[in-house]
Amino acid sequence: MGTTQEPGAGPRPLGVGMVGYAFMGAAHSQGWRTVGRVFDLPLRPVLAAVCGRDGQAVRAAADRLGWAAAETDWRALIARDDVDVVDICTPGDSHAEIAVAALEAGKHVLCEKPLANTVDEAEAMVEASERARARGQLAMTGFNYRRVPATALARRMVEEGRLGALRHVRVSYLQDWLVDPDFPLTWRLKKEYAGSGALGDLGAHAVDLAQFLAGESLVGVSALTETFVRERPILEGASAGLAAGGGGTGRGPVTVDDAALFTARFASGALGSFEATRFASGRKNALRIELNGEKGSLAFDLERLNELSFHDHTEPGVSAGFRRILVTEPGHPYLEAWWPPGHGLGYEHTFVHQARDLVHAIAAGRQPEPSFAEGLRVQRVLAAVEESALKNSVYTPIPV
Repeated sequence: MGTTQEPGAGPRPLGVGMVGYAFMGAAHSQGWRTVGRVFDLPLRPVLAAVCGRDGQAVRAAADRLGWAAAETDWRALIARDDVDVVDICTPGDSHAEIAVAALEAGKHVLCEKPLANTVDEAEAMVEASERARARGQLAMTGFNYRRVPATALARRMVEEGRLGALRHVRVSYLQDWLVDPDFPLTWRLKKEYAGSGALGDLGAHAVDLAQFLAGESLVGVSALTETFVRERPILEGASAGLAAGGGGTGRGPVTVDDAALFTARFASGALGSFEATRFASGRKNALRIELNGEKGSLAFDLERLNELSFHDHTEPGVSAGFRRILVTEPGHPYLEAWWPPGHGLGYEHTFVHQARDLVHAIAAGRQPEPSFAEGLRVQRVLAAVEESALKNSVYTPIPV
């Protein structure tokens, strides 16, 4: 796969094919378009083809997002000789089928979170990724918030022991786009497509970020979930991202959660609390995480994504307190290639960094992070949350 290059012709092309072109497709396209113009890469990403079911719409998306060709069948996209990486940006019900087929066809795979709609599907994807790894194909789960420079710096500080032994992790991810009871019944509100509601959409990010920053896994949860609006207008218009074109006269059942709330225990004994909701009026994309350890604390807020708050508890009490770290220095993660200090980055840059890390992993033959196995670990936490909520919040262990 790929094109043979003459000596001195520059990095070998890495053909990318993407399935899906709505909200996440646009974000991933931004990453693939931009990464080679910012970072020095060992391979040169080429936007070979994008795939969607509506021929006219996908061709328009290809033109708008910078893809060279359009396909209406993901199997045809996988079969293309100019596609080396298959990037999956579809609803969760199709993740497993597309990913397994792509890996078996000899392609590398990037799959958006959550990895699948069920643990069984995620386990099948991990098994396929392990077989493919032996043949040289790599698979990565798309948890882009790991790629915010501030969260990457927080992970570095935890690894360096700046917090000491971990005691608490608290995470909340709050949005408000479903507060209106007349917002229509999009695919994100149907279990057969989305797998779960706020739990999988927002909670998956919260769980992965918590485990990533802590450097350890959750081992058990006690949970509550709720669906506040149980019927919504049937969608007549188009939907994209967190918006929809309008509802019809009939109403249909909402079959996922609107909010999830759970406590958890980490392997070390540290305690965690998690909240994910799409009913927090006034909160647009409010992801916040705080870690408390014996030597200090770290806090991050996505709505201030160029900042990290750090408290060093080893300092004298008369001068100690949280301080603001402006994460824009060239020595901070990912920032060696961007702007002068003080010039902040944004949401879209996380997808540029994700593409960078995947390209380097492919070039080195190194397992990219997060792997499908890490995506499965998150899926098992989500399943345990659902099980606990169904059993009146009983503490539910998470399988290793």
